[in-house]
Amino acid sequence: MLTHLPRPHRHDVLLAVVSVFLGIGLWAVGASSSPSRDLLPDWAVLVPLVVLGAMELLRRSAPRVTLAVGTIGVVADQFTVGSIATVLIFTDLMYAAVVYGKPATARRLPVTTGLITVAVTIATLVWLRTPQALLVGVLTGLVSFAPALTGATLRNHREAAEAARLRAEQTALLAEMDRTQAVTAERARMARELHDMVANHLSVIAIHSTAALSIDSPATSRDALGVIRENSVQGLAEMRRLIGLLRDAGAEREPGAVPTLDGLEALLKQARTNGAASGLDFVLRDERPPGPPPPAPVELAAYRIVQESLTNALKHAAPGTVTVRVRGSDDLIGVEVGSPYGERSGPRAPGSGAGLIGMRERAELLGGEFTAGRDGPLWRVRASLPAREKAVEA
Repeated sequence: MLTHLPRPHRHDVLLAVVSVFLGIGLWAVGASSSPSRDLLPDWAVLVPLVVLGAMELLRRSAPRVTLAVGTIGVVADQFTVGSIATVLIFTDLMYAAVVYGKPATARRLPVTTGLITVAVTIATLVWLRTPQALLVGVLTGLVSFAPALTGATLRNHREAAEAARLRAEQTALLAEMDRTQAVTAERARMARELHDMVANHLSVIAIHSTAALSIDSPATSRDALGVIRENSVQGLAEMRRLIGLLRDAGAEREPGAVPTLDGLEALLKQARTNGAASGLDFVLRDERPPGPPPPAPVELAAYRIVQESLTNALKHAAPGTVTVRVRGSDDLIGVEVGSPYGERSGPRAPGSGAGLIGMRERAELLGGEFTAGRDGPLWRVRASLPAREKAVEA
């Protein structure tokens, strides 16, 4: 089985060699712990010394085995003239058993050696009945309890340091996850904002440019080019504003104007101009009661949902009237856009579906509800947003 053990650590090899040579040197000069003992020849003291010295090579890889052999060796040493080097090696084996042994062993050894120390002290006091008997208990504690307690203290410090390191790594990992989620959420917000601000203008440009190319009429082409120019200028202004906000995000600057529901009339006025060629009309029904406006994020989300719904109507709605209804209460802000559903003649702009996804995300991020789908002859978009901005976790 020993062939499967790892190679001894170089410090353990050095410790074993130094300990054995120290013990041999002490024996050579006649220095022993109990010279009066003559049960065995003097050279017998070298046997437990060498055995315990060899155990030093296994103090990390097999601490329980080394402690068991060391205990037998230190007991055998008491039947010889004795070597202080053997006792010192045993204390190191006791220390290593606690530091490198299993957690259960590390917990039990300090308690066990403490009880043994107390028991030996009481037994020697009862037997010898002299104060010097306390020295036996002190020596027993120094040989067994003290190294076990030292090893337990060191092991606890190491485990506490390892736990602190793991907590620091977990904290760093959580911080990185939070940063990644924040970046992802910010990118999604920027994507929604960019889509809502620019898609309307680009859709109108696509529709009117197609009309100008397909209808051979100077008047139609002139009107289409006018609408294209107006939407190009507005789209470029929106892009510049967004780029400016992104570029100067870390600098102190006046915040840009945030669209509100009070600006819906101007939004529908522009939609009427853009949709006139497609036979579309736009009507606003503002049924909000008088009172303070909702929080800015809620009002911005409602405005963008209406804006994107109008963009989709310009791209896909059949000729007819597009109705925008806004309702409000102390708890909810509701917006509803109904546009004619059916086949449409003339130029159309392609859609990607990102608009519906963006509207749904805006509503859900604020804890609201969003639905979109066919409702009889209409395509209806509904959104209910909390008037008190109870945003959900992103």
